[in-house]
Amino acid sequence: MSKKYYLFADRPEQLEARGMDSLSARMSIEFHTTISITGEWLESFWCDCCQATKWYYVCKTGDRTYELSLAPDELWQRVTGVVHPNGNPSVGEFTRREARVNYYQGVKAFSTIR
Repeated sequence: MSKKYYLFADRPEQLEARGMDSLSARMSIEFHTTISITGEWLESFWCDCCQATKWYYVCKTGDRTYELSLAPDELWQRVTGVVHPNGNPSVGEFTRREARVNYYQGVKAFSTIR
């Protein structure tokens, strides 16, 4: 249903979990800061049963075999080019609320300030 959003590693432990030795993992992160992980990505699929779109973590295990699991929240922080499903955590509630309004209030939006 959607394009593939590939994962990247930004900590040596993430590379070690994929089979890289400790020294090579540390050196790779020190030199490159982030490493693209091949064969792993996030992708959304349509479910006919629940009539909804769900995001899955896809891992290529063989030539034509894949493992699918629901995408955990921690993976959203390691994907490029996708909007976090719960919104940007660095945006405040006021900014979120104002972004949803359909009309411009100007100074009236700050009526709680006295």
